[in-house]
Amino acid sequence: MPLILPVNGVSPVWGNECFIAENATIVGQVTMGDQCSVWFTAVVRGDVNTIEIGNKVNIQDGAIIHGTYQKASTKIGNNVSIGHRAMVHGCTIHDNVLIGMGAIVMDNCLIEENCIIAAGAILTEGTHVKSGSVYAGIPAKKIKDLSPELFQGEVQRIANNYVLYSSWFQPKK
Repeated sequence: MPLILPVNGVSPVWGNECFIAENATIVGQVTMGDQCSVWFTAVVRGDVNTIEIGNKVNIQDGAIIHGTYQKASTKIGNNVSIGHRAMVHGCTIHDNVLIGMGAIVMDNCLIEENCIIAAGAILTEGTHVKSGSVYAGIPAKKIKDLSPELFQGEVQRIANNYVLYSSWFQPKK
């Protein structure tokens, strides 16, 4: 069973058709929409600030979602993929975004819609990623515009695939 805990009397809530892996952890002020998935060893820790997650969001294996006490909540839009072992902390991510494996997104970052943050990238505190951008590096910088092919082939494909993958773990009707 996943570790689902209230903090100060507030329990996590999530929508329909969500998959939460048996060793995932979700605590406190977490709200998740429909068709979301929280994968093996992922942690969504709404103990010190709120975490709002839209629809069709996948939080892959070992990823960490958190915020900063009395400073920075975390907001994640719809159709967002958070890659394996990524860290998303006290920031805002709009719709249709891919956060690559091992990437770090720090407090008060804003990632507008239709973006890719490359694997291993580090967005330092307060970075503003404009819509349609691909960011990479340490510290992360814009390396190019997001092409329609990259949008379909990565952002859309991965989000859709994770809805499929999570269905494999749902009880058969």
